Amino acid sequence: MQVNPTFTRAFTLNSGLHFNMDTPVRRPRIDPKFAGYKLSIRRSKIHRYGVYAEERIPANRKVIEYTGERLNRRETKRRGEGEYTYLFTLDKYWTLDGAFGGSGAEIINHSCEPNVVSRIMKGHIIYMSLRTIEPGEEITVDYNFEYVGDRTFCACGASNCRSVMERMTPKLERDLAKEKAARAASAGRARARRAGANGKVEPQSALESKAKSKAAYI
Repeated sequence: MQVNPTFTRAFTLNSGLHFNMDTPVRRPRIDPKFAGYKLSIRRSKIHRYGVYAEERIPANRKVIEYTGERLNRRETKRRGEGEYTYLFTLDKYWTLDGAFGGSGAEIINHSCEPNVVSRIMKGHIIYMSLRTIEPGEEITVDYNFEYVGDRTFCACGASNCRSVMERMTPKLERDLAKEKAARAASAGRARARRAGANGKVEPQSALESKAKSKAAYI
């Protein structure tokens, strides 16, 4: 995450984070040496486990540093082929693997409405608070995965959830719109089949009118 990570949790983020649980974090914990505030790891409604604030965190403060084993490009590519990974790109050459020597920041879940953002400062990856975070609130960051054709389903539950963890681009918007239109068309055909089975067949003129209306909308 240069401002936002490039992950792979079986996926890859835009700024540098990767998760693949081939190399799972078996005993996730918060390392207080790298945390600016008291944090804990608990069950999450978003995905398995998450990181939670145990005290009030003001806006624009260091919450925790992302740490891990430093990997070169060759080793990063090798480890990134697993099912689960916790890789975060630091720069063009180095990547951190949070599965080994992680501070606990590797457990932080994605949200389309995050309360922290990642910053790279003097060779360190720091999660900074975007707003005041209250005790008991889950710490979340926008993974901003790079869109390369595959999409990662998002279950953050935010009011502005974009349904995927990938960073929104014109191509992604077009692909999502096509998918939505295809689902609507499929549902329309299913309704027509059910109506036909019940002996309720709509007049051809009505069907044409609906088709024109839909085409204009698309």
